[in-house]
Amino acid sequence: MSRSRINRRRKKRSGPMRLVRTLALAAVVLVLCALAGGWYLYRDLAGSIGTSHALGDNAPKSVGGDTNILLMGLDSRKDQNGDDLPPEVLDKLHAGSSDIGGYNTNTLILLHVPADGSKAKAFSVPRDDLVDIPGHGQDKIKKAYGLEKARTEEKLAAQGVTDKGKLETAGREAGRRAEIETVRNFLGVPIDHFAEVNLAGFYHLADALDGVTVCLKKPVKDKYSGADFPAGKQTLNGQQSLAFVRQRHGLDGGDLDRTRRQQAFLASATQKLDSVGTFTDPVRLLNLLNAAKQDLVTDKGWDLMSFVKQARNVSGGNVAFTTLPIERFAKHRGEDVNIVDPVKIKQIVAEQTNPVHSTPPSAPEGSPAPSKAPPAPAPPVIDGGGIPCVD
Repeated sequence: MSRSRINRRRKKRSGPMRLVRTLALAAVVLVLCALAGGWYLYRDLAGSIGTSHALGDNAPKSVGGDTNILLMGLDSRKDQNGDDLPPEVLDKLHAGSSDIGGYNTNTLILLHVPADGSKAKAFSVPRDDLVDIPGHGQDKIKKAYGLEKARTEEKLAAQGVTDKGKLETAGREAGRRAEIETVRNFLGVPIDHFAEVNLAGFYHLADALDGVTVCLKKPVKDKYSGADFPAGKQTLNGQQSLAFVRQRHGLDGGDLDRTRRQQAFLASATQKLDSVGTFTDPVRLLNLLNAAKQDLVTDKGWDLMSFVKQARNVSGGNVAFTTLPIERFAKHRGEDVNIVDPVKIKQIVAEQTNPVHSTPPSAPEGSPAPSKAPPAPAPPVIDGGGIPCVD
């Protein structure tokens, strides 16, 4: 065969091959561009989440790679700038007027994430526990944020500061510092990071996850929270989820049962995070981050992108929830409060987290007189799908 004929055949074969190689290269470039664009968008969203310096550079830190995260849920009908939530949002949340709720931290959960990847521990602090609040004496632990926020704004106003935005920012930072210090002193452990979420956070989280599955032992209906659910296992949308975690009227244990609701919701949500591949699905992850930036504030030094990887250790039901005990109910300044044993609380947390800690101080004297022993929170009943059933 002549050399010219061979060359012509090679050219015929190499033409299609060059096209395949070109298309393959173009596909690789497109994939890399898509990944780079997704990563850029991810970083952009993560960077747009509100940040705070309230934790402080000199705050005590955990040792050995363990991480303690304080989750604070504000019962506020206002956004991160202190503006009222739109009326249509309040209607969906069934939350009433924007004047209700103030800046109480009605949800306080310390999440302990061990460095070795073992089961995480979550400690729920009942919102009406009577504790020492630095600078304010004894009061309900939920009020530390609002009390210090108000005092800081009053001081600044007296100094001539009139800008609403500056007052709100300074007040919230002071409130966060006060709440963090109060919880840290009460539990006797360092707090490495914190996340603050407003009332709409549960709503947006459930929507970002396409609903959260819960299980009820019996049907409930409550006009205050908007809860209206049958017994059994069911998937709740955002509006229903908020009603579920807010209900306390009509529950035998009142606030304590509401705490169990919050634990059940978070347990189910973390399980779904892993089961639907949120951490490996860029679209779901971006939706989650996009929802978070509306409602979430975290400490400045927290690398959320690194925590996303660590978060897989606390997903899939790999969290043990504990409601810290109260001793009795009482009255304090005309309000119902929970009397607690600070020494016992510190011992419980220490035994389950093993932090470096000093000998707990003695319980304060002069506790208000008891009224009635609180009912013990009922243990969850786990259904066949691993979803905790609650009252």
